[in-house]
Amino acid sequence: MDGLRELYQEVIIDHNRNPRNFHDMPNATCSANGFNPLCGDSIRLYLHLNNDVIEDVAFLGQGCAISTASASLMTDHLKGKTVEYAEQIFTLFHNMITKDDADAILKLGKLGVFAGVKEFPARVKCATLAWHTLDAALHNESESITTE
Repeated sequence: MDGLRELYQEVIIDHNRNPRNFHDMPNATCSANGFNPLCGDSIRLYLHLNNDVIEDVAFLGQGCAISTASASLMTDHLKGKTVEYAEQIFTLFHNMITKDDADAILKLGKLGVFAGVKEFPARVKCATLAWHTLDAALHNESESITTE
C-alpha cells in the first residue's frame, strides 16, 4: 500500500509542478471562476465546446498542490469527451472524494489518485474546486462559485 500511496503522491506532485492545459483560452465558448476561501485557491476554467464535445479545456489560477493537480488531471481527462460524460465523471469524482465509493475509484482510472483526500476533510474542497467550476461552466453560471 505504501508503494501505491507514493505513486499517487508522485502523480499529484508532477501535475502541480507541471500543470497540463494551464493557459488562457481566448476562443472559449464558456468559462467560470471558482474560489476556495479556506485555502485561497482560485481558478478560471475555460471550455471550447463543439456541439456537445469538449474540444479543448484549460485553466488559469493559483492554488495548493492538490487543487492545481486536480485541475490539471481533470482537464487532461476531459479533452475530447462529451458534456454528458463530463457530468457523469463529475458525479463519480465527487462520490469518490466524499463517500466510500470503491466503484467510483475503479471507474475513474488515473483520477483515482485523489481517493485518499477524503481522509483529510479540509483538503476535499481543494480537490473538488476545479470540478465544481467545471459544473458551473457547463451550466453557464455567471457568478463565481465558492467551496463555502
